[in-house]
Amino acid sequence: MKSIALLGSTGSIGTQTLDVIKQNPDRLRVAALAARSNDVLMEEQIRTFKPKLAALSDPEAALRLKKRYHGPTEILAGEEGIMAAASCAEADTVLGAMVGYAGLKPTLAAVRAGKDLALANKETLVAAGSLVLDAVRRAGVKLTPVDSEHSAIFQCLQGSRHGEMARILLTASGGPFRGRKREELAHVTVAQCLQHPTWSMGTKVTIDSSTLANKGLEVIEAHWLFAAGYDQIVPVVHPQSIVHSLVEYKDGAVMAQLGAPDMRLPIQYALSWPERWDSHFRTLDLLSCGPLTFEAPDTDVFRCLPLAIECGRRGGTLPCIFNAANEVAVAAFIKGRLTFLGIADLIARTLDAMTPAFDLTYETIVETDRKARETAQRIAASMEEV
Repeated sequence: MKSIALLGSTGSIGTQTLDVIKQNPDRLRVAALAARSNDVLMEEQIRTFKPKLAALSDPEAALRLKKRYHGPTEILAGEEGIMAAASCAEADTVLGAMVGYAGLKPTLAAVRAGKDLALANKETLVAAGSLVLDAVRRAGVKLTPVDSEHSAIFQCLQGSRHGEMARILLTASGGPFRGRKREELAHVTVAQCLQHPTWSMGTKVTIDSSTLANKGLEVIEAHWLFAAGYDQIVPVVHPQSIVHSLVEYKDGAVMAQLGAPDMRLPIQYALSWPERWDSHFRTLDLLSCGPLTFEAPDTDVFRCLPLAIECGRRGGTLPCIFNAANEVAVAAFIKGRLTFLGIADLIARTLDAMTPAFDLTYETIVETDRKARETAQRIAASMEEV
């Protein structure tokens, strides 16, 4: 029986993780839940899964929950509550599904507490990949990927020597605007961005998918997870989202992992590995899924992808700066303060405005993230005034 602390329990990955847990009651149980501010859904989750503790980072939301709930689960608030959930003594595995850079500190806390880590929070590795992997090695814990693409790569590498890998072919759906010209995207709305053709995801990751920033973040994530050089990681657009990624070996063999576009499948594998459990979710029917196609991404139109890869190649704090600027840009776009095309422009201008550091410590990452956000917000304000 694995005992899970779920960080980001009220988001898309979090709720789907609870679906997996519900379908495997003899194998999985919930020790702790943590989320940002959705106290109503958190209360439902507490009553269903009965964790030892639950935390909301928003103190007002935690207070509302405390006024309504008087059961045995301990209700905690703020950053201290999130950290307590991440290092909960009753948990042996932490599934990190918090959105964005906010996942870094609790992820490190979980590893340092000796918890195995199932990681869906790609921004943690983007901002501080070397620090996280160093912590994982020192603690001697397991790290399994949750993202569908990285789960696919992880599965394709099973039983093979790392040195035999030639390339990773990292698939991307292309998002809702695949094939559009730059001028066609000038007046794209948030609602249009959220009409993803194959996946059901949270707001932030769906917008990142529409700009291909998400794929840039995933290239950096793959670099850290699989010790792959950036020349070895090739993004490939696959609109059907059936082939979740591929690994090409030195002898020319290409291994692919296929499955229905359902995040519960890689979530379950991250929690079951090295075993495979029966699936209670939809499975793939090759005879009805239609033709499978592949194409190169349009990096002239979707500039976030090459910007992210270049940051990864140059290293240091540049990926952290990219991530912070992207989070600010997406938030401004959602609020109507920035255009869709302005997202990439804001990221590029933030990168140009900052001097990267290459001697990485946790303190350096924290300070870089703070400065990058301040810089991006200042630039966003100037773009809004134009």
